[in-house]
Amino acid sequence: MSRIRQRTAQRLKESQNTAAFLTTFNEVDMSRLIELRKTNKEAIMEKHGVKLGFMGFMARASALALKEIPAVNASIENDDTIVYRDYVDLSIAASIPKGLVTPVVRNIESMGILQIEKAIGGMVKKARDGKLTMDDLTGGSFTISNSGVWGSLFGTPIINLPQTAVLGTYGTMDRPVAVDGQVEIRPMMYIALTYDHRIIDGREAVQFLVLVKKYLEHPATMMLEL
Repeated sequence: MSRIRQRTAQRLKESQNTAAFLTTFNEVDMSRLIELRKTNKEAIMEKHGVKLGFMGFMARASALALKEIPAVNASIENDDTIVYRDYVDLSIAASIPKGLVTPVVRNIESMGILQIEKAIGGMVKKARDGKLTMDDLTGGSFTISNSGVWGSLFGTPIINLPQTAVLGTYGTMDRPVAVDGQVEIRPMMYIALTYDHRIIDGREAVQFLVLVKKYLEHPATMMLEL
């Protein structure tokens, strides 16, 4: 195994042996977000040079939800101290030929969606080019793992210690759903939150996912922080 893969294996096993894992799920109607991206992506690329994807929205929705549910952005230190943060340093799970890495985009709570998108794109490029530094890989407070890019529909991500939660996002598929008493075909995406039950209660985990769902389904509320 490569050195990166050995280190990843060690950390994942440590996480499995330490945290009290639970995973909760929800689903998101991506209709409005898909239309927003489709309508604006060319103009944004032309004006700002940013390729508009969905990760910026996922990260922004998470940052706003973490502000309301701070336990999901906490960590356990020295086995007996819970540390709550008023900032969000986001770890992005990225797969490279040598293994899985989680570069950190810092202080995303103070960024707009385009700033986050650009910062994430820069970190992913550094990872693929093999130019990440140790500083790029340390200090994250919350992780997003997007398995949807590989075609995954559902999963249970694993916590990146000493963090206490990780958000998994998955592939979007057209499915029949009930809308105002009628059956409609909508682009639906499952989301999952794996959390450490030692410090996060089920209520907080569910509330966090409900908030993420709200922001993604109604992107205007995310942009205006409503």
